[in-house]
Amino acid sequence: MYNCHIMIPFYPRTAELSLIQRPTLHPLFQQLPDGISEFTFVNLYLFRKTHNYLVTQLEGGQIIFLGQDQQPFFMAPFGLPDPGALNKLFARHHSMKCVSESQAGKLQTLGYRVKEDRDNFDYLYRRRDLAELTGRKFSKKRNLIKAFLNNFDYEGRPLLDEHIPDALNVLQQWRSERDTPGDYEAAREGLENCEELQLCGGIYYSDGRPVAFTLGEENMLGRSFIIHFEKAVSGYKGLWQFVNQAFASILPPTYETINREQDLGEEGLRSAKMSYKPIGFVRKYRAEAQ
Repeated sequence: MYNCHIMIPFYPRTAELSLIQRPTLHPLFQQLPDGISEFTFVNLYLFRKTHNYLVTQLEGGQIIFLGQDQQPFFMAPFGLPDPGALNKLFARHHSMKCVSESQAGKLQTLGYRVKEDRDNFDYLYRRRDLAELTGRKFSKKRNLIKAFLNNFDYEGRPLLDEHIPDALNVLQQWRSERDTPGDYEAAREGLENCEELQLCGGIYYSDGRPVAFTLGEENMLGRSFIIHFEKAVSGYKGLWQFVNQAFASILPPTYETINREQDLGEEGLRSAKMSYKPIGFVRKYRAEAQ
C-alpha cells in the first residue's frame, strides 16, 4: 500500500517538514475523505514551528507525523498503524492527536482511551448558506454587510501574485492591532509561498486601500473548501461579515461546504463561529494508552 518516500526517514528517525516533501505528501492528503483541517500539507507545513511537527515513516512506508505542545503526540492521517507499531508510538508519545471518527472506534476496540477534542472540532458550513445569508437567523449579518456597503466603496480581486504585497500589508496592520501574534507567522509564510503551496483566495480594497484577504484550499475529496486565513483591518464596520459572504459567493458550487477550522476553546471565537449556524463539525478525538 505504501512506497518508500524520499526525504522521509524511518521511525524513530525524523525529518523536519520542508517544501521538498510536498510532491510526495500533497497527493496523499488529497485522497483523505474526512476533511480534518490539520491534514493538508499546507496546514502541517505552515504550523510546523507552532506545534514542532516532524515527519517519519514506518516499515512499509506508512507516513506518521510527530509533534509537541505540552506533551509529545503523533498523528496518523493515512490509517492506523498495526498494533505493534501503535504500541511503540504510544510508548514514546503521550497521545495520538487528530483521531478521526473511524479511527476512534478502532482504537477503543484495541483498548486505548479515546475522548472528544471539542476545542479542535472543525466548523462546517453549507457554502450556499454563507453566500446567500437568507432567513431571520442571518439578519444581523446582513445588517452589518449593508452598513459596510452603504459607507465604503470596495473592490474584490483574486489573490494573484501581484496582490501579495498588499495582502502582506493587511496582515501587518492586523498584527499591529493585536496584543498577541496569533497565526501571524503562518499566515505570512502562506502568503509568501502562495504559488508554491497552490493556495487560492481573494483580496478586498476600499478606496484603493487593501483592507482584507482570504486564503485557503480545497479538501474532503474536493467537496469542501478550508479557510486557513482570513484577515481584515479595523475601522470598517461590517468588513469581516462582508468578506465572509463575498468569498463564499465566488466559490464554485462543487464545494458543498466551507470548513472554517476550530475555535481552540476561545469563548469569543466559539460564539462567532456558532453565530454563522454550522451544519455540523469535523469531529476529532485524542487517544491515550490506558
